[in-house]
Amino acid sequence: MRHSVIVWVSSCLVYFVAGSLHARQTTAGLPIRGLAIAAPQAGEVDSFVAFMEQVLAPRGVNTLLLRVDFNYAYESHPELRNEDVLSKTEVKKLVAAAARHGIKLIPQINLLGHQSWASSLGNLLAMYPEFDETPHVQLPEEYEWPNPDGLYCKSYCPLHPEVHGVVFDLVDEIVEVFETDAFHAGMDEVFYIGDDRCPRCNGRDKAELFAGEVTRICNHLSRTNTRLWIWGDRLIDGKTTGIGMWEASMNNTHRAIDLIPKDVVICDWHYERPDQTPVLFAMKGFDVISCSWRKPEVGEMQVEDMYRYRRYQTPELKDRFQGVMLTVWSGAASFMEGYTRYTESENPGEEAQEQPWVTFIRMFDTIDRLSGS
Repeated sequence: MRHSVIVWVSSCLVYFVAGSLHARQTTAGLPIRGLAIAAPQAGEVDSFVAFMEQVLAPRGVNTLLLRVDFNYAYESHPELRNEDVLSKTEVKKLVAAAARHGIKLIPQINLLGHQSWASSLGNLLAMYPEFDETPHVQLPEEYEWPNPDGLYCKSYCPLHPEVHGVVFDLVDEIVEVFETDAFHAGMDEVFYIGDDRCPRCNGRDKAELFAGEVTRICNHLSRTNTRLWIWGDRLIDGKTTGIGMWEASMNNTHRAIDLIPKDVVICDWHYERPDQTPVLFAMKGFDVISCSWRKPEVGEMQVEDMYRYRRYQTPELKDRFQGVMLTVWSGAASFMEGYTRYTESENPGEEAQEQPWVTFIRMFDTIDRLSGS
């Protein structure tokens, strides 16, 4: 999602006038006001807890998606830990702080896709190379995009008979330690799926493969009454919509939208334009969250859209438009530093505006304005 190639253009939207007393009386607030960010590193937990208490909670954040991946001292598979990881004690500090402020914590481990980055394998495929969907694709010493192999990130093979025994151990452990009833599986930007040279997946329908993996994860989580969240890009037809290969699918996984369980929560990210695809997901029966990143005007319009959807849709549809989330693709420390530097600047208008912390501020200012706070 860091590499969307769509150029933002201004779009004419119906503007929701928050100053209207009638609007304030008839428009429900947003159930989800979220932030998605990398889990803090070991040693950053205390500063992140302070940030939760001094910034996130006062701004009204009630959902915190933490990208944990291998940044935890897993007991089930210690071989998959990063070198420097969060301890159980440190995670419990985050859990306690979230509970004090009514913030829902949702841990994420990237499943299926994003099993490599640039020239480095992720921990799963490094330790279990037999799970690789495309073992014939070698990681280059110097990564470039585009490349002849179509390599963005590696995927694990969803039909490998042993892969779920490993990844579900991690999922169960992280859900338990975070004391949560929701888990985010990532599943965005899956370019390698159903590869012609995979002995298990070749010739199979890519939409069915993707849907099968989503369903398998969802069914596993349901045993502990845990709800699955995923990014929504693979469920959008990139060609028909013109959205393209990053924020939508060009490898035929989009038909999986009609094959996966309806209780999956869709995080619908669009970073260059406030594309109106939340309507698609809501009309297909899914709860949906609009996700922005570094362009403040996009984040503001996504907030306005969510209020408008919830006001003007039928009772059956409106509650499926659950809210908004700011996504951050740097570490927690750099986001906190950027936010502090920007808010303490004597001339913030002179600072670079296309930054996630600026989008965060303007999104939550817009929420305050539209909710009448």
